Amino acid sequence: MMYGYGYGWSGMGFGPMHWLFFVIMVMIVVWPLGRILSRAGFSPLWSIVAFIPIVNLIALWLFAFADWPGSSETK
Repeated sequence: MMYGYGYGWSGMGFGPMHWLFFVIMVMIVVWPLGRILSRAGFSPLWSIVAFIPIVNLIALWLFAFADWPGSSETK
């Protein structure tokens, strides 16, 4: 039996420590971004868009030039 990449405990591509590291890194991005969006008056669920390529850039531009519901400035 061959034990190469992807076989056996030591050759697994995604082990438990990888998933733990991944979850921690996601929370480091999602939690502060969700707080910023909620303070700006948007839903914190928009922070999930940060992980979708190209869509995240479009959302950033939309948020940058949108009228923020949380701002009290009048034009």
